[in-house]
Amino acid sequence: MTSPRPDALRAFTVARSWFLDGRRVDMGDLAGELGISRATLHRWVGGRDQLLGEILWSMTVEVFEARASGKLGRGAEGIAELVGTFVRTVNDSKPFREFLRNEPERALRILTTKASVVQSRAIAKMREFLDEEVAAGRLTPPLPVEDLAYLLVRIGESFIYTDVITGAEPDAAKAHAAAAALLS
Repeated sequence: MTSPRPDALRAFTVARSWFLDGRRVDMGDLAGELGISRATLHRWVGGRDQLLGEILWSMTVEVFEARASGKLGRGAEGIAELVGTFVRTVNDSKPFREFLRNEPERALRILTTKASVVQSRAIAKMREFLDEEVAAGRLTPPLPVEDLAYLLVRIGESFIYTDVITGAEPDAAKAHAAAAALLS
C-alpha cells in the first residue's frame, strides 16, 4: 500500500504528529518527507510559524470543544473553569512544554501576538461563550464582552508562560482564581 498523496492536509498531519512526538517541525525535513519542494510546502501551509500556529490551535480547540459539549460548567464559574482547564491542559502537554522550553521566543510570538491564529481564535471562542452566558442570563459581564474575552485569554496565557516571563511555575489554579475574581 502506498502512502497518501501529499497535500496540505497530509503536510499538517505529518507535522502535527512530529510535534506531538517531540520532534522539531523543520520545513526542509517535512518537504523531504512528503516528496515535494519547500516552495510547494510553503504554498500549502505558509511558513513554519503559520504551520506551528495551526498545530497549536488544533491542540487548543479541544478544550473549547469540551466547553461547547457541556463538559464544563455554566455562568461565571463555568467561564473561570474554562480558563483553568485551558491552562492546565496546555501546561500538562509535554510536547507544548518542550516547544516552549526549546523555542521560547518563537512560541510566544506564535501564541501571544496580534498575528497569532491561536490567540485570535481563542478570543473569538471565548467571546462566543461569554455571549452565550450573557444571553442565557447566567453572567453579567464586568466589562464589554469583547474586552472581557481578550482579558480572560490573556489571564490564561499569563499562567501558561509564567516560567518564560518571570521564572515562576505555570499554575492553572491561579488562572482559575484570577478569572473567577474578574467575573465575580
